[in-house]
Amino acid sequence: MLMAALWGNLGHSLGGRVCRSHAGNPVCRCFDGYLGKRLKEGMRSRRDQKWDDQVKKSWMEGKEGKRAMQGERVKGFEEEAKDFRGFFEWAWFAPNRLAIREDRKREMAQVTRSTLGTALLLCCLSAVVVVQAEDPYFFFTWNVTYGTLSPLGVPQQVILINDEFPGPNINSTSNNNIVVNVFNNLDEPLLFTWNGVQNRKNSWQEGMPGTNCPILPGTNFTYHFQVKDQIGSYFYFPSTALHRAVGGFGGLRVNSRLLIPVPYLDPEDDYTVLIGDWYTQSHSALRKVLDSGRTIGRPSGILINGKNKADSEAPLFTMKPDKTYKYRICNVGLKTSLNFRIQGHPMKLVELEGSHTLQNVYESLDVHVGQCYGVLVTANQEPRDYVMLASTRFTKYTLTGTGLIRYTNGKGVASPELPEAPVGWAWSLNQFRTFRWNLTASAARPNPQGSYHYGGINITRTIKLANTVATVDGKLRYAINGISHVDPPTPPKLAEYYNVADKVFEYNLVKDEPTAEDESVKISLAPSIVNTTFRNYVEIILENHEKGIQTWHLDGYSFFAVAIETGRWTPEKRKNYNLLDAVSRSTVQVYPYSWAAIMLTFDNAGIWNLRSTMWERFYLGQQLYFSVLSPARSLRDEYNLPDNALLCGIVKDMPIPPPYSAGA
Repeated sequence: MLMAALWGNLGHSLGGRVCRSHAGNPVCRCFDGYLGKRLKEGMRSRRDQKWDDQVKKSWMEGKEGKRAMQGERVKGFEEEAKDFRGFFEWAWFAPNRLAIREDRKREMAQVTRSTLGTALLLCCLSAVVVVQAEDPYFFFTWNVTYGTLSPLGVPQQVILINDEFPGPNINSTSNNNIVVNVFNNLDEPLLFTWNGVQNRKNSWQEGMPGTNCPILPGTNFTYHFQVKDQIGSYFYFPSTALHRAVGGFGGLRVNSRLLIPVPYLDPEDDYTVLIGDWYTQSHSALRKVLDSGRTIGRPSGILINGKNKADSEAPLFTMKPDKTYKYRICNVGLKTSLNFRIQGHPMKLVELEGSHTLQNVYESLDVHVGQCYGVLVTANQEPRDYVMLASTRFTKYTLTGTGLIRYTNGKGVASPELPEAPVGWAWSLNQFRTFRWNLTASAARPNPQGSYHYGGINITRTIKLANTVATVDGKLRYAINGISHVDPPTPPKLAEYYNVADKVFEYNLVKDEPTAEDESVKISLAPSIVNTTFRNYVEIILENHEKGIQTWHLDGYSFFAVAIETGRWTPEKRKNYNLLDAVSRSTVQVYPYSWAAIMLTFDNAGIWNLRSTMWERFYLGQQLYFSVLSPARSLRDEYNLPDNALLCGIVKDMPIPPPYSAGA
């Protein structure tokens, strides 16, 4: 109540008057510093103000979740201090805006009375309550339910988040703390994972069956993760069963901090485009098909932001003439690579899964399952409607989803002549080879991306992984080096933390080199966890011995995709690696009867999922977990088990192990 009173009365009434009368007061010096900061950064746009209002609402709704999950970071603070800190961080850091555009500079001096009051309020309270400096927090409350929609014209069950399909965008800035309180109102256990977010030292928030116990129906769980040292375009989705087949996914963007320059001018607006294949069956029906030993077959259609066809009454996006826009394109589908293009508008690639790229221009882009691209599009054509398209690649059939872009002053309808997709995977391979790291651009940190010379690091281990398919007891299974992963009742991450791993799984069933037997039809079912040495630099070869394309994603890391070539890999192939400017990313495709080489340092302690992004293959075993254990149980390397962690399996009633030390 005191805070509300201060906000309502002191903030608006005394903001400027007190400091004009007491300019030498320490509180007013604090106020002056804050005012200078606001003038320097510029006033928020209307869009940013709406975002702030949403954050404030989410903070109020998620306050209880914040108390439940802070853990060792806030031990020693009283409840009032916790609440104040959350409020302080919201008020101080809420603007997640792009750098000031020219048309905003006129607003810089227009500081309202409420802004002055906010500054004074913060300074007064900071004199009373000691606040530990920390990166800003953003709170979200998600109510996950079933609903009935008709994305392809057929009524079907979908998964909604706060009654939205697709789910709400998460808009953040480098190093922000994201707190998501998930209420599971489905009739099945549920988890969410954050595709591309590295969760440094914190695989507890990964949201995969190997790291977390699921959120049971009728209960809630609060995720708390930090987008530490990252920028870029990502998405989230439910990782349990076949839930992602019917929704629950949404965009997740990480903007650059104001002081870190980006290698292009600020766009007029920033749009998320979620493309993917779609089935009209329910997720439970699709799961029954897979459990019976069959494939789910071809999809029913293609969606763009939850819609299949361009609608002249409801364009997906609008553009002002001569303005440039950023589109973040992610393939959130189940199994199909898609080609994305915009009628009459070339796309300048500027970002790929968290890396700034050389800014090549493309008429279309192949976006494989799980991948995200950031492109710039300029509205420099005749003012009218234009069609964006996403169509299937590498399939005997062609399915296309469309959406409409409208110029704000447009008067004409879209032309019926639509651009066609390329044919064959050789074109796609050549496009991959044009993607290069921008060595002079800064990503999440001030230093240029190219200051990290990955090509000069000695390789300490080579792991070659081959995907295979076979039947086991008459049922379809997929495997890596002959092992088809199954999830044990106790997540391997919890089993390691409680020191009972030997009772849950056996390490290293997947060997570093597939044997002739592994490449045959023989497949074994077991939890698949591979030990790695902390901070070792490793080369991973992904070999595809099948006639269909494969796409792989690694949680917890970005890797350098140094090569994709046809045939089988041999050590001599290293001479063809790009050791200078390969893009650092988390997802890579492997074409039929080809291989891909990726390189990375296993410096993020935890357990991390390497998986096929083609979800029926993932569900039927084409995945494994890398266990990256720090030799020291130290908070320097990994966070402790969160206070709100869900427990299941054999660890459910066990005493919690001693916490990690804070020592080096």
